[in-house]
Amino acid sequence: MGALALQAGVLAEFNPLEPTQSVPAFTVSVGPWDLTVSNHMFMVGMAAILLLVAIPLAAKPRVMIPKGLQNLVELICVFLREEVARPVMREHTDRYIGFLWTVFFFVLSLNLLAMVPSEKMVTLLTGKKSHFGGPATANIWVTGALATVTFFMVHICGIRQQGFRHYIVNLAPRAPWWIMPLLYVMEIITAFVRPLTLAVRLFANIVAGHILVATFLGLILIFKSYGVAAASILAVVAVSFLELLVAFIQAFIFTFLSALYISFSVSPEH
Repeated sequence: MGALALQAGVLAEFNPLEPTQSVPAFTVSVGPWDLTVSNHMFMVGMAAILLLVAIPLAAKPRVMIPKGLQNLVELICVFLREEVARPVMREHTDRYIGFLWTVFFFVLSLNLLAMVPSEKMVTLLTGKKSHFGGPATANIWVTGALATVTFFMVHICGIRQQGFRHYIVNLAPRAPWWIMPLLYVMEIITAFVRPLTLAVRLFANIVAGHILVATFLGLILIFKSYGVAAASILAVVAVSFLELLVAFIQAFIFTFLSALYISFSVSPEH
């Protein structure tokens, strides 16, 4: 019983899924109110600050041949505009590309920051358990908020482009009158399902990576073998590289689907 209790304590101490849980990091007093900031809220703020600093630095130099960070950001921006947005948005691309750039870099920053064990680093430096870190996109409320922003952007863009009356009329495709009520119901359901798929897809893929890491590390404590430990560590390294790839892929998919949904709303022929 003592050995089992010790093993359970070790598992709890080194639980890789712990950062995916939203826990209070600190409290800020604003007048008579106390604002509790969770670890995921903290990471959202850190991603925003990082982008507010990095993007202006990348855009500031005016040179004929960009280098370093400027070259990387410019390459990504041109790719998103010409290869992702323009094929589906066409003449509306330049009007809405700023939103798509923001979505991509923000989701990518959250995904990459999730791979940095900042809470463990702070714990080692201070000697006290810290919650200053964690994968914010592994929180369904964070991904849901991002999807909600896209939801409102899609419909605001459609109403702005077509006008409210024409947007409602063009919500469903042309069909015989007797099937139009069903089509409108289906389109309304689809309008709410789209942001749900955005939120769940991003959330599930980020959580899946942490579950894989937790599974491989758990094998070490279960089998207590040097061979299993070596294989598990190699597997964790491989999964970490896979998570790095997934961070970019999920940011790309979120941006591409946002561009696709906006193109549906601003183009009556869709």
